[in-house]
Amino acid sequence: MPWGKRTRVKKDIHWSEHVLDEDHYGLEKVKERIVEYLAVLQRANKIKGPILCLVGPPGVGKTSLGRSIAKATGRNFIRFSLGGVRDEAEIRGHRRTYIGSMPGKIMQNLKKAGSANPLFLLDEIDKMGQDFRGDPASALLEVLDPEQNSHFNDHYLEVDYDLSDVMFVTTANTLDMPQPLLDRMEIIHLSGYTEDEKVEIAKRHLLKKQIKDHGLKSSEWSISDAALRDLIRYYTRESGVRNLERMIARLVRKAVKEIVEGKRKRVQVTVQNLAIMPGCVAIVMVKRKRKIRWA
Repeated sequence: MPWGKRTRVKKDIHWSEHVLDEDHYGLEKVKERIVEYLAVLQRANKIKGPILCLVGPPGVGKTSLGRSIAKATGRNFIRFSLGGVRDEAEIRGHRRTYIGSMPGKIMQNLKKAGSANPLFLLDEIDKMGQDFRGDPASALLEVLDPEQNSHFNDHYLEVDYDLSDVMFVTTANTLDMPQPLLDRMEIIHLSGYTEDEKVEIAKRHLLKKQIKDHGLKSSEWSISDAALRDLIRYYTRESGVRNLERMIARLVRKAVKEIVEGKRKRVQVTVQNLAIMPGCVAIVMVKRKRKIRWA
């Protein structure tokens, strides 16, 4: 366990703003909250880290935003997905009297982080369940409560561990979780992106990433602005950009195949050839008449 090992937390507000703006477009409310936290940290030697809960539809960048916050603050990053967790022992650990007992995921991930003050991302916190083995949501109350987590006791270790230096960030798609858990977190809503925001995100991040991941040069593949808007408008239907990235990756793969086969040296996607690209199927919006019954 990283007893007493801490990384130096960066308090430079301008650096943090630069990192957050470089990695994510928009999300001004979240960025402002992180900068406020760092500003307070400059004036106070030690404050209890905020428990942020990023709530929004899939694909808006909640998990990647956690990585950017860790980078901006100079903390090590660890992630634990809570989707499908139903056993309280996953949080608190098993007692040593049980066969195959081990520490809980909180202590296991802190050991992997190698420091006592990492950024701990609890992903999909609204996907937890419960059964006869206990309620993991209730076990998280001690972890996320700043008044209690300085003496967190794992059943396997049987010693108190200080979690007060850990910066916890949680993500969720909905607020469908116990009220005591909601009371311990600061809810920040991430709304879906507009069409113009998706265009900017694609130009700044998605296109460059897919070209690099598929081994192409920027001069070998391109897409026009009009084709990009049509791709967003007619070929994806989502609040985030996850499906948009998949469609871009599909177009890039087709281009790589043609370039490797020697059919083309450069591929440019336009509005005219987007519809005939293999694997691209437009989503047809069907309007249905609905009867409205007045109460």
